[in-house]
Amino acid sequence: MSTDNVQLYMMSLSPEDIKLRAAGVPLRQVNAYGINGGFFYQDALLSMAIMNDTPVNGAQKGYGSGWFNAKYARGTLVWDSASRSFSVQVVSSGEELKITDRQHYFAQGGISMNLGHEDLWEAAVAEEHLPYADEKRLRSGMVYDNTGKLWLIVTPTLSTAAEFRSAILQTVPAKGLEGIFLDGDGSSQMNAKEIIVPGDSRSVVQMIAVDGTK
Repeated sequence: MSTDNVQLYMMSLSPEDIKLRAAGVPLRQVNAYGINGGFFYQDALLSMAIMNDTPVNGAQKGYGSGWFNAKYARGTLVWDSASRSFSVQVVSSGEELKITDRQHYFAQGGISMNLGHEDLWEAAVAEEHLPYADEKRLRSGMVYDNTGKLWLIVTPTLSTAAEFRSAILQTVPAKGLEGIFLDGDGSSQMNAKEIIVPGDSRSVVQMIAVDGTK
């Protein structure tokens, strides 16, 4: 499948620079670099977003807090700082995460990309209920490689899940890639001095911020 027309904007960074945080506004209004995070409804966060065992939008085990992947077990990108390792874990709640030290990690919920498994990814996307996978929508994602590098990726190109995933595999200059789809459509937003991808300028409940940026 040709992916020549899918334009990707990427931030490359170390996992130590990531800060999952609540937003509540369009990202261009936030005083930090970053992209949108997981799925939400109104002001409730429906995807996991946990920093050091603390959900970003409320209390542990609270509805809409970021402690749960609502309704379905879904691909969650985990950085285990103590073991210095990434994984994608298909889980429903924070209790299920396999972590070395619960005071030193982050977990961002989404949908498994299975970048290393061409035979599995479509079935996983269906099982984890990626919205509008076959429709052309704005897309965003979060991927890592086998050296511990992380990319935050947004496309302003209307694309299917397959087109976005293929563009990542063809464009990200790394080996051993794995990652997750994040919320898409008008929620696909990037905020940086160099580029702003506004999506449809909606307020997003949660963002993946680059810690320390202005």
